[in-house]
Amino acid sequence: MSSHPSLVLAVACFVSLISPAFSQTCSTQNILTTHKTPFQTCLHLTVLDSYLHYTYNATNSSLSVAFVATPSRPTGWIAWAINPTGTGMVGSQAFVALISAPGDPPVLKTYNISGYSGSSLAEGRLAFEFWDLRAEALSGGNRVVIHASVKVPAGEDSVNQVWQIGGNVTNGRIGVHPFTPANLEAKSVLRLAGSDAPASAPGGASNTPGQAGGSGNAGSMTTNVNFGVSLGVLVMLGSMFIL
Repeated sequence: MSSHPSLVLAVACFVSLISPAFSQTCSTQNILTTHKTPFQTCLHLTVLDSYLHYTYNATNSSLSVAFVATPSRPTGWIAWAINPTGTGMVGSQAFVALISAPGDPPVLKTYNISGYSGSSLAEGRLAFEFWDLRAEALSGGNRVVIHASVKVPAGEDSVNQVWQIGGNVTNGRIGVHPFTPANLEAKSVLRLAGSDAPASAPGGASNTPGQAGGSGNAGSMTTNVNFGVSLGVLVMLGSMFIL
């Protein structure tokens, strides 16, 4: 059996070109905290192609997050929320990043969501302390990041998180999101402590894999996806050129 080095090299080059399409994962987004350090944990959330980078500080009961998602349309919005009273949207205390016009930077607002109607989607004060708020658009695509730190009740080992994307922004106000199965399933329990949670990081952060808990809502880690996909494609394509 003989091989064609030039063809194998071409395959390798081809894979190197297409692998970035598979690399938009926790391990490659390079999202940092306000202090320019890596987050302790990252989750590829179950629906809406969204990610949550986070660090829980047990010393002061604070949770720092960076939520990454893509609005439904160029003039749209993304949201990440904690619901202190339930598991769904109603009662959620939300951070919303909206884009009013194509090319505009995202604007970050807070919403206390009291219902499902459009009139319930209005800016409001949140039920907990928060700080370090900012929103940014990632380069090379349409993804938007919401950064925030929130105060978690002392002793809590989990919070109910809700996330969402929409494509309707009018005069700086967001509209109701689509009611597809994916939109309706965008919620889970985020574990902060316990056997299925990452170790707390009171003095810093590290890239430790973690899980989002809850019935049917476990998050999936994607640290090694890029390598696995690239290697699989390389083996599959390379085999076609080896005689």
